Amino acid sequence: MSTVNGWAGPVEPLAHGTVAGQAWTNLALLGTLAMLGAGYGRGVHELWSRRGVGAVVPRWRVAAFGLGVAAVLVASTGPVHERAEGSFTGHMAQHMILLLVAGPGMAAAALGLPLALAGPRRLRRRWARWRGTAAGTWLRRPGSLAVLAGTLHGGVIWIWHLPAPYRLAVQNDLVHMVEHASFVVAAALLWSTVLGAERHRIPGPVAVLLLVATMLAASALGAALTLASDPIYPAGILGPGDGDPLADQQLAGLLMWIPMDVAILTAASIVFLRWLSGLDRTSPRGLGLLPDDRTSPCGPGLLPDNPASPCGPGPLPDNPASPCGPGPLPDDRPAGSRRDASARVDHGAGSPARPAAGKGTR
Repeated sequence: MSTVNGWAGPVEPLAHGTVAGQAWTNLALLGTLAMLGAGYGRGVHELWSRRGVGAVVPRWRVAAFGLGVAAVLVASTGPVHERAEGSFTGHMAQHMILLLVAGPGMAAAALGLPLALAGPRRLRRRWARWRGTAAGTWLRRPGSLAVLAGTLHGGVIWIWHLPAPYRLAVQNDLVHMVEHASFVVAAALLWSTVLGAERHRIPGPVAVLLLVATMLAASALGAALTLASDPIYPAGILGPGDGDPLADQQLAGLLMWIPMDVAILTAASIVFLRWLSGLDRTSPRGLGLLPDDRTSPCGPGLLPDNPASPCGPGPLPDNPASPCGPGPLPDDRPAGSRRDASARVDHGAGSPARPAAGKGTR
């Protein structure tokens, strides 16, 4: 028996339950993915038969669904799973595949509408009634979905990597399956605000802030694992056999820290550049600029306070040194109209109006 940070337990590595339990877990996983694929395929077929192939749900979204399913299988079976049986680093590799490949793939597949069409009529009616409730209306708002997705994503990552929940997931097959399912669901919700259907997406700047905040939460956990001076997990989980427990924990922390940051920063940059490109397409050229009045005495497109302007460096063209001349802003009205307006102003102020020069004056 050995003790690590207050934990007492066997030194031999912890496996994901028993062999029989793992077999049942794999069977449940395959059954769940098969049902999900059948429902999604039926919904897509229904949409394509009504609207045409590639309508509503494009082909690339169907390919994204296949990528998500393949990522779940890769993370849960084969060499990746065998590596996770023997080290914390292998387990972290599973988590990164689920969070950075499977979740975004499911989000890009836009599962909502195809699965709703594939469900029974009674279930669809209940779903439609729920969408009309206050909770359903709040959740369908992109901003509300973004807050929920970001909170859930950060909470799921932190909770499952605490020592007690992590040990429970390693020892119990059912809990381990729930852990992996929560990673996929949380990541799918988060990335649906960026990759999902257009009505579920949030504006570019908000999406960038959401992704960066999510990255910081995961980076903080990765940094805590990497920079810790002592192992924080129970004996047998880190560095099994002759391995170094601290080195296993640090490598797992780097595996969370670096790939998560690179993936999210890349996605945030693409989202921001697309937002800027959209502004350039939707805004008329020259919007917000002064009109280019080539008949203006101050020159085309120049402000009066521009030193290069022919109106001089002053804020208004009343600078005596300005070629626009002293006095108020230039008046484009004819000279006669200006004299009549001046006479009306003088008469209104109480001074007698001077008659215009003509035949009746001396």
